[in-house]
Amino acid sequence: MANTKKWVACALLATLFTTAAQAEPGITDREILVGQFAAQTGPAAELGKRMQLGMLTYFNTVNAAGGVNGRSIKLVSRDDGYEPEKAAAAVKALIEEDKVFALVGSVGTPTTLAAVPAINAAGIPLIGPFTGAQALREPFNRNLFHVRSSYFDETERIVQHLSTLGIKKIAVFYQNDSYGKAGLEGVTRALTKRNLKPAAAVTVERNTVDVTAALAEILKASPEAVVQISAYKSCAALIKQARVKGYGGQFFNVSFVGSTALAAELGDTGAGVTISQVVPFPYTPSSAVVREYQQRMTEAGHKDFDFSSMEGFLAAKVFVEGARRAGKTLTRESLVTGLESMREVNLGGFIVNYSPQSHEGSRYTDLTIIGRGGRFVR
Repeated sequence: MANTKKWVACALLATLFTTAAQAEPGITDREILVGQFAAQTGPAAELGKRMQLGMLTYFNTVNAAGGVNGRSIKLVSRDDGYEPEKAAAAVKALIEEDKVFALVGSVGTPTTLAAVPAINAAGIPLIGPFTGAQALREPFNRNLFHVRSSYFDETERIVQHLSTLGIKKIAVFYQNDSYGKAGLEGVTRALTKRNLKPAAAVTVERNTVDVTAALAEILKASPEAVVQISAYKSCAALIKQARVKGYGGQFFNVSFVGSTALAAELGDTGAGVTISQVVPFPYTPSSAVVREYQQRMTEAGHKDFDFSSMEGFLAAKVFVEGARRAGKTLTRESLVTGLESMREVNLGGFIVNYSPQSHEGSRYTDLTIIGRGGRFVR
């Protein structure tokens, strides 16, 4: 009788533990369900698709090796078309309908900003948003973990480079939304530091390529260089039309443009266009993490390496490291704690640094140039 009572008590305790584990959204004994909201259609689709590819490549590698503490990772992606309203709806569906445990690899400043209210209400972590906007970094948000450096870091690197070349007359072409304005602020800050002002600051609407008026203003100002803060289609349209009209100045872009997509849009017109980067150069196996990325992509049948899938690969890698550190009893709170324990963690040549006071992740920046045939050089 005593043994029976003991067995019943143990069974009840086990049931309570199982119920508690199942109460955490997206977590079972065998699976971790994570979500992504990003453009899969529309003018910015390549960014979302490539980010997703890099994430899936790493998650599949981890799953093949036994998962994270015995759990495999499943990714659910919802298309937001790079539109804030759709992003808000997509993240709400991921949380309430799909019941994901965490979010990884969102794409875009206006879309991620639109999702923040739902993220905060649910207390769900978002790891590796594909945006460097300061509005997502200040004030500090405990639910957001950045993997890339900020647009302030990127634009400072660009302006610093131009300054060393003696170039002072710099125009800004920016998308008329929170992303473009964040980049404009970064360029303006970097110029102000050097007692300079933008030679011109002109806009384009999101998801359009109507750049005629913007180009006319730029040509009127006759800048030596143009810094572009927009998506790849509008940036390519401006560069192509500028070259047709005989403009011979330099063009610079921040990483969000989507380097490979921009090069493809530009074709032969792309030679000499410079792009700042926030992840290691994916085409040369010069570091352990790039070698790992190339190997895993090749094993999965993907030999078209690029910066966006490299960023997705890194975002997934950071999430997995945080989940491993969280231990077997995986909760959103333990994931946050696990991520915050990542102090100066070397992921193979890419350093990630978090703490309870800072979720900045990385300050890595680099400059690349589109060469002949659309190839990238450093």
